Amino acid sequence: MKPEQSSNNKQSGLRFILRSFHYRNYRLFFSGQCISLIGTWIQNIAMSWLVYRLTGSALMLGLVGFAGNVPTFLISPFAGVLVDRGNRHRILLITQALAMLQAFILALLVLTDNILVWHIIPLSIFLGLVNALDAPARQAFVTEIVEDRNDLGNAIALNSSMFNGARLIGPSVAGVLIAAMGEGLCFLINGISYLAVLAALLAMRVKPRKTEGAKDNIFKHFKDGLAYVRGFAPIRYILMLLALVSFTGMPYTVLMPVFASEILHGGPHTLGFMMGASGMGALTGAVYLASRKNIRGLEKNIPFAAGLFGTGLIFFSQSRSFLFSLCLLLFTGFGMMVQMASCNTVVQTIVDDDKRGRVMSLYAAAFMGVVPFGSLFAGTMASWLGAPNTVLIGGIASVGGALLFSSGLPALRKIILPIYDEKLRSQE
Repeated sequence: MKPEQSSNNKQSGLRFILRSFHYRNYRLFFSGQCISLIGTWIQNIAMSWLVYRLTGSALMLGLVGFAGNVPTFLISPFAGVLVDRGNRHRILLITQALAMLQAFILALLVLTDNILVWHIIPLSIFLGLVNALDAPARQAFVTEIVEDRNDLGNAIALNSSMFNGARLIGPSVAGVLIAAMGEGLCFLINGISYLAVLAALLAMRVKPRKTEGAKDNIFKHFKDGLAYVRGFAPIRYILMLLALVSFTGMPYTVLMPVFASEILHGGPHTLGFMMGASGMGALTGAVYLASRKNIRGLEKNIPFAAGLFGTGLIFFSQSRSFLFSLCLLLFTGFGMMVQMASCNTVVQTIVDDDKRGRVMSLYAAAFMGVVPFGSLFAGTMASWLGAPNTVLIGGIASVGGALLFSSGLPALRKIILPIYDEKLRSQE
């Protein structure tokens, strides 16, 4: 092959991976979220380190994680009704502005040396309430800015790469900033970063979306969405596996300060590198998904990735080597990302359009809303059994869930594959 042909093939491959950038609104959304998510990850690491510095308690880490995410579990299913009935673009403008306010309040309290852990809990609850509405709105909004259903999986994968690219950069930056200047600057940077996504949202030109049943009772809409998920086996089982992994496996992130400080005998730099390694693995998984030509066969990734995630946790829990732990976190991050993004893409592809917001709100509840209960459980278990044994149990449970899902996959594929074909034909 000639050098110029090889170069053209590489460019063509890159254009294919980035094909969702063809849409102007998606480019704006992606660029604004890139900056904002880096700030979010900086704040997440600073928050966990601040709580552990103030209390030295694994249980308190779990409690703060619970407070920050439980609103997603309680409110998100009802928020999905608002997402289906309302203007998703306007909802995102409001939620992003409120999240920016929370970051600035945290920064003020820390920089003036007035912060207490009992300030952190209500502020975490406030942000959790904001995220309960923001998460389903952001998920459903992607279908409004990526018009071709064939590109939906690519857009979701690129969103995942954006999230995990930020997860790679943010914790590393946070580790340096915390060591050099303290947590307050991290919260301030996060607050400023929201200006980027607000500017991007304001610059978009979004077509009005037709909504039905806007005058119907909100509880009726909620019940209809719940009945739809309960009666549709592929979505039901995907959400059940997602909830299991989120409860048992995902809370390992809450215990990362314990591993960094007590198990691996490091500091904020160690925590930053560990979160960065997990982010690198997740970013690799997102690039892999973005390079796929279509959605067929994506459902087979779900149990494999969940099993890989759980296996990574099992070995990570027993590691006492910093370098070996980093290697294991690469695999853990890859498995977590491929499972989460594959679930998201399959659900977004097979769901009825008029129920998208409600289904994605239940997705958010299963993915993020269950995490606070897992965080509280993990913090409690870690105080009794230690962080390594707690993560070990989570890994075993994730592997078990993956095996059960895999056993039922042939029956689910008989339902999913005809829907794939019908949806793709409608785009031709």
